[in-house]
Amino acid sequence: MQPPDELMVNTFLPAIRQMTAVELRSEGFSQSSISRLLGITQASVSLYLSAEGSRAYTSLAALSVSNEEARKYAKLLARSVKVNKVEGVKTLTAIWTRLLGAGSICPAHRSLYPELADCDVCIKEYGPRVPGRQEAVVEVVEAVRILESSPTFVSVMPEVSVNIACVSTGGGEADVVAVPGRIVRVKGRARATMTPEPGASSHMSKVLLEARRKLPDIRACMNLRYDKKMATVLRKLKVKAVEIGGYRASGRDPTLRAIAVALSGARLDFDAVVDLGAEGVEPNVYLFGRSATEVAELAVRASELYSDD
Repeated sequence: MQPPDELMVNTFLPAIRQMTAVELRSEGFSQSSISRLLGITQASVSLYLSAEGSRAYTSLAALSVSNEEARKYAKLLARSVKVNKVEGVKTLTAIWTRLLGAGSICPAHRSLYPELADCDVCIKEYGPRVPGRQEAVVEVVEAVRILESSPTFVSVMPEVSVNIACVSTGGGEADVVAVPGRIVRVKGRARATMTPEPGASSHMSKVLLEARRKLPDIRACMNLRYDKKMATVLRKLKVKAVEIGGYRASGRDPTLRAIAVALSGARLDFDAVVDLGAEGVEPNVYLFGRSATEVAELAVRASELYSDD
């Protein structure tokens, strides 16, 4: 067996680690901090920082990764590892599987093993055109376009950034399409870091599926900042919200646990969940709707009212 994982370990991982280390160094992190964030030795960090930067670009180019893409991935990984190691692994895996699904790794893999000239396993396994999911991908792409086109949407983006999720006909966590790496601020506008794909956000997927337990018609959700001004905006828009807060920010995904408890009651009529936050957890509001574009349009209307106040 000759899986493409060899190229991940021997070529992609060292190159992207080097670029991520350089990115973190440019942000002012020390070698010991970079070592902790990347989970490698300080000696390895020192080697990465002293090596020629062109080597990483050359290695990634052999995997059909352009210099621009490489820089984008390094910034995305730097942002993720600063959240925690799990986010780093999640983002790294999303990038790699995206490359596999796009067929970017195939030329290098086939050059190593000519007998795999007809292999298309990765494209079929990781490509975006999975039966029943492509419609949700298209829907989230359109929703992202709506958000990116809005001059006011950045005003309601929380510090943890934004994601928008939409479930396809399958209905499981792997069938929920979201944006890998989230939607972030770039020069005063919202910008998606990567193309939407299934399984890109475990947290948003679970929040959406939890809401669907109560209201099966819900197919999409997204998060926005929450404060007193947003509370006024939601009232103006007549958004019916369930409120959570005061929970202990411990364990894995405490927000999801609080949402599950709040939605386990008898109330069925809601458009949003307001998370008042906890220690280390930023307040957010989760908007729900029957489609990703419906939720995006509601978010833009909220941002317009928020900016007017």
